[in-house]
Amino acid sequence: MKALFTVGSEVPFARIVSDHRRVLVPLGAVLIINLVVLAAVVLPLRRSVASGDARARTSAQALAEAAADFKNAEATREGQGLARRDLERFYKDVLPVDVSAARRLTSLKLGQMVRRHDVNFQRSASTPETSRNSELERLKISYVLSGDWEDIRLLIHAIETGADFVVIDNVVLHEGNEASAPLSLTLDLSTYYRVGPHAP
Repeated sequence: MKALFTVGSEVPFARIVSDHRRVLVPLGAVLIINLVVLAAVVLPLRRSVASGDARARTSAQALAEAAADFKNAEATREGQGLARRDLERFYKDVLPVDVSAARRLTSLKLGQMVRRHDVNFQRSASTPETSRNSELERLKISYVLSGDWEDIRLLIHAIETGADFVVIDNVVLHEGNEASAPLSLTLDLSTYYRVGPHAP
């Protein structure tokens, strides 16, 4: 009997395959089936999982952006409600209610303020002014006054910091002809009042 393996001799690959065919054929079939399953099932599933993860990340980002937009919209709505309430309070508590109240404010209260600051009243004129597309009307008042600089300065400061809604539109100051003559002051003022269906 001849030995299968001898020292120094080589066994051909074809003989090995033919001798172990019963084992190699099932192993080859299993390997081919694994490759087919890998190509047909596992790789598409991996791609599907990866795209699902990407979609989940995109959806989470879109959800976070939508939540932020919703929070901003709620804050804007609350801010608008607060601004609307503040505006109604401003109309009700700060502005004169009508033109006669605006005239009283400018003639009576400002007249008292002028006397309190030792400024001399010369003359005044007032004219109401309507604005298109607005529920506010404007009462323009022009005062001509005279006095020394310190009293005039304190009067202007008192008008600017007073509780009543009076806006100083223009200030014109003239010196007298003589050095001791009082200064002449022209004050252009405005106040506003509500008109139309929203007026009280």
